[in-house]
Amino acid sequence: MAFDLGALRSAVEAHGRVARVVIAKVAGSSPRDVGASMLVWDGGQSGTIGGGALEFQAAQQAFDRSGFSTHPLGPELGQCCGGAVTLLTEQFDAAALDQFSTEMAFARGPGDRPLAVERMLSCARSQGVDLRPRMVQGWFVEPMAVPQRPVWIWGAGHVGRALVDVLAPLPDIEITWIDTALARFPDVIPDDVNILAASDLLRVVSRAPKTAQHIIVTYSHAFDLGLCDALLRHGFGSAGVIGSDTKKARFASRLRKMGHSETDILRIRCPIGQKALGKHPQAIAVGVAAQLLSDTMTNAGAPWQTTSFASRG
Repeated sequence: MAFDLGALRSAVEAHGRVARVVIAKVAGSSPRDVGASMLVWDGGQSGTIGGGALEFQAAQQAFDRSGFSTHPLGPELGQCCGGAVTLLTEQFDAAALDQFSTEMAFARGPGDRPLAVERMLSCARSQGVDLRPRMVQGWFVEPMAVPQRPVWIWGAGHVGRALVDVLAPLPDIEITWIDTALARFPDVIPDDVNILAASDLLRVVSRAPKTAQHIIVTYSHAFDLGLCDALLRHGFGSAGVIGSDTKKARFASRLRKMGHSETDILRIRCPIGQKALGKHPQAIAVGVAAQLLSDTMTNAGAPWQTTSFASRG
């Protein structure tokens, strides 16, 4: 969990003054971990700190309270968790956001910054030590959220729609959804999903970040193959295409004839998903999402399947 400055900026731009409530410390059992947060504005909120009564009370008091407050979940709120939660409540507007620096962490607390906090931030900068949200000598330190991971989904059919439904709520993912016409997309698109309608899908490839993860699920094998070829020429973080072992072998053979090396071809995974979960669109989407959330992602391959275009056909 991290301090998502981008989400906070968006909320402030849309709603003006916004309060942020984050779990700074936990003693005993708690519905959410340290670092869980929510944004609150007049008439709405996003995110969750969990706990039902805890969250309701924190949202109600978000603009009446600033700083740290500790809440025994049982005695104060009648919750069965039995622990105590320390919340940090802060209010932000556009002027406050202008004060943020490019530090990799947001540290705040009473008085001068403790030496222990200075050392922690210094180690993170110089040695690449991972930070996690924590209290340090009365100060709360949160890592800043890294830029969102770009995920490009090619195709708005049944599998494409299932993928968007599953992936859109996940944090740190920015989805771009592409198909050949607006009519192919559903009437309701999840918030923060960017849609692109292009009669020539291959011309859109050049707009993709070279770090993007691509999931190819179009209605045409010709489109799928053309996208594999175009992405190999453009560059990508990872790529996977829906299909079967037969399709995998045929595509590998054709990509070789197009001039792509075996090493490059191996970077594209086919089929996507996890075979054990089945072929239902939602099952494929769950398999892809599970792998996206895993730590097995490497620059040399896609994260959603162990098979690739390695076999020859």
